[in-house]
Amino acid sequence: MSQFVDRRLSGKNRSAVNRQRFLRRFKGQIRRAVADAVSDRSVADLERGEKISIPSKDLNEPIFHHGPGGRRSIVHPGNKEFVSGDRVERPPQGGGQGQGSASPDGEGMDEFVFELSREEFMNYFFEDLALPELVKKQLATTPEVKRVRAGFSNQGNPSNLHVVRSMKQAIGRRLAMSAGPRESLRQAEEQLAELESTGLGDESEAEQLREEIVKLRARVAAVPFLDTWDLRYANRVDQPQPTSQAVMFCLMDVSGSMDEERKNIAKRFFMLLYLFLTRSYERIELVFIRHHTVAKEVDEEDFFTSRETGGTVVSSALALMHEIVCDRYPSALWNIYAAQASDGDNWEDDSPRCRDLLVNSILPLVQYYAYVEIKAENPQRLWHEYEYVKSVNRQFAMQRILALEDIYPVFRKLFRKKETA
Repeated sequence: MSQFVDRRLSGKNRSAVNRQRFLRRFKGQIRRAVADAVSDRSVADLERGEKISIPSKDLNEPIFHHGPGGRRSIVHPGNKEFVSGDRVERPPQGGGQGQGSASPDGEGMDEFVFELSREEFMNYFFEDLALPELVKKQLATTPEVKRVRAGFSNQGNPSNLHVVRSMKQAIGRRLAMSAGPRESLRQAEEQLAELESTGLGDESEAEQLREEIVKLRARVAAVPFLDTWDLRYANRVDQPQPTSQAVMFCLMDVSGSMDEERKNIAKRFFMLLYLFLTRSYERIELVFIRHHTVAKEVDEEDFFTSRETGGTVVSSALALMHEIVCDRYPSALWNIYAAQASDGDNWEDDSPRCRDLLVNSILPLVQYYAYVEIKAENPQRLWHEYEYVKSVNRQFAMQRILALEDIYPVFRKLFRKKETA
């Protein structure tokens, strides 16, 4: 008997389906392992895979098997010392009579180890995060289109032929084209029947009626059962769809009170935000604003690498953001978001102005505004002003980051996907 052994490599993603099924089944364990792995990494080191370990006992799958079945009679021996309802004490620890020596490493179990790819790791990392209150607004510059039904047409692809509508058209056409000859045929047949029944007419008149009946029947039969004009095709057109385009404003304080450690934390927070947005959303724009006493819109490279510094006037960044929104991002067309990072230090008379700018000018235009205060031992006036803003606006959120390990938990609190009822 011949035996064939397939030694081909598993190419063309032949095992991809099994891998996805495995990942779905152990989603909970993998998610916990990813969360543990994140706590040991820097933000800049997020985009690599991770080795995941799962205990072997969790890999057992349910199987169908034959049960005992049938009817069985079992006789249990009696016991003089115990009766029904007695409680048996647990034997003391160490009282077992098993043979063999204990393991010096304590209890252990073989673990199944596999490696998540970069894409899989990032999918689990950002799985339950989303921009809050993201809605579909007006059409974008290059709108998405959706094929929708638009009635029927006389021309089209044979695969779109609508048989029922075509047959209805054929029946209507046949009735219309044969209505006149059918009526004439009915009248001729009635006249011929009357002549034959009464015998009053001559034979030539009856023969003439017979010839006319033959011609009329031929005319009715000549009407085609189905014509190309009858064919109807399902028509579909491209309908523009509203898109959920968004813009995120990143505001970072680079004043003198923001030392290198604070700036490093702020940069890592915005790097995480940048990675999340560019990975999760296709139609999103990012606007970077750095500020000390003067705010300035910069590109991505300057935002993360520039060493410019100075005093602290937070309202300059808010005023610049409001100006950019009014000029380039009308709220009727865009979902507008903002994330601000600062150490809370601000010119004393400027904090009330920040509050007024947020309440009166910015928050009515944005979907969500997140404020992060970095390593502020004692909350200052800016924090207290922002607490008032939070109390009167549900789209405003604020958190504090005290150390590097707080970046990811705070980020998840700010951008956790909301449960939908």
